[in-house]
Amino acid sequence: HVQLVESGGGLVQAGGSLTVDCVASGDDYDYMAWFCQATGKEREGVAAIHRGGGVVAYADSAKGRFTISRDNTRNSVTLQMDRLKDGDTAMYYCAAGQPRVFRRLYADQYAYWGQGTQVTVS
Repeated sequence: HVQLVESGGGLVQAGGSLTVDCVASGDDYDYMAWFCQATGKEREGVAAIHRGGGVVAYADSAKGRFTISRDNTRNSVTLQMDRLKDGDTAMYYCAAGQPRVFRRLYADQYAYWGQGTQVTVS
């Protein structure tokens, strides 16, 4: 079993930056990822990273603006979000699991989830 605890998030003006962090404990897993879910919409993959840090995947909407990083000494994953837009407003969830190749940004590939942290862009 894996427990994920998110922190960060909050309110930021459009064009600003925000960082969300997630610390994991428990069993081993290959990937950690961030997903977002806006009100009334499905959960979408934002970025994923392998434990070694060498394999990273980004959603098209995140490329060039968001950076995912991993600290294996803390068992943590961080999402740095820059140039935020109104459309980035959502609940952001941390996930851990063993996704198949080419499905790293699909929610059904992840077994473990955090409670979510709200990001609001005004």
